[in-house]
Amino acid sequence: MTLESLRTDIDALDDQVLALLNQRMELVRHVGELKRSTNSIIYRPERERQIIDRLVAQNSGPLNEAAIEAIFLEVFAVARNMELPERVAYLGPEGSFTHQCAEGRFGALSAYTALPTIRSVFESVETGRARFGVVPIENNQEGVVNETIDLLNERDISIAAEAHIPVHFTFATQTEDLSELKYIYSKDIAFRQCSKFLQDTFDGMKVELVPVESTSKAAKLAAQQPHSAAICSHIAAKLFGVPVLFDNIEDSDLNRTRFLILAKNFQNQPSGQDKTTLIARLPETMKPGVLATFLQEFNERSINITKIESRPLRNGATFQYWFLLECEGHAQEPALKEILRKHATELKCLGSYVRVS
Repeated sequence: MTLESLRTDIDALDDQVLALLNQRMELVRHVGELKRSTNSIIYRPERERQIIDRLVAQNSGPLNEAAIEAIFLEVFAVARNMELPERVAYLGPEGSFTHQCAEGRFGALSAYTALPTIRSVFESVETGRARFGVVPIENNQEGVVNETIDLLNERDISIAAEAHIPVHFTFATQTEDLSELKYIYSKDIAFRQCSKFLQDTFDGMKVELVPVESTSKAAKLAAQQPHSAAICSHIAAKLFGVPVLFDNIEDSDLNRTRFLILAKNFQNQPSGQDKTTLIARLPETMKPGVLATFLQEFNERSINITKIESRPLRNGATFQYWFLLECEGHAQEPALKEILRKHATELKCLGSYVRVS
């Protein structure tokens, strides 16, 4: 078997893949016509999850689950844009990890808007300037993003989906000889999370670590200035055309950030592996047992609460709180539906969506 014959076989398979993708897109076009005629929602995360799970279950390799998910999320994004072009707002700047998350979920063809604050992303979705918004809600090393939680309480927004991405840093530079480097730019938190790499690589070298407001800014500076480098995301290095010298330089490979996909008036159908996010404004939270009694109702119905955060009510001079809760299950399932009905005046359901493990 020669290289030329292998390439011929690959070309033939590529032709088949293209033909099958076009057949799939033709079916998608008909689905889009049906959805538009019934005013149905185009983006269905639970359906996409079911397709990926089915393909992973029957997969015999060599593609792994991550590869299958990456390929088909892009196929889904292309299909959605054929049905209805999407504009996605995200917490910028371009090249941020939020940008990476947004593009990973909605694909290269969607129209993206980088916004300067989490609040501006919420406002863009709430007013209809963007169909979807992508914001961080927590990092497993640094904790929750309080601004996101507060805005979930303040704004009339639904959660359409969640996404978890590993935080991988790259070392990008146009300087081939590391001894010629004078400056390394990055965000202060990135320097902390890559401290072992920096110590092992630049110990004894006169290189100045320069904190900047974002890893995207770091990549931009490394593209513009000689004898400089950036610790940044892979998408930022690609965006500003800075060669990546080292990949995955973070001290821990367990660093994960969780993002929310926001939408206006969005509802998912049950998938069998869902999570529901609730805002609880319980009366008289200063009294003993109010929260405990409420949480006991979940326990009695075998509903697993996976997260609870308290936030100040900011109502007068007293210390009172409201709560964000996440629990397993879908709001349409009988047990959770019963709690929502019983506490209708105290609970705000932000959405049920496919749970990412």
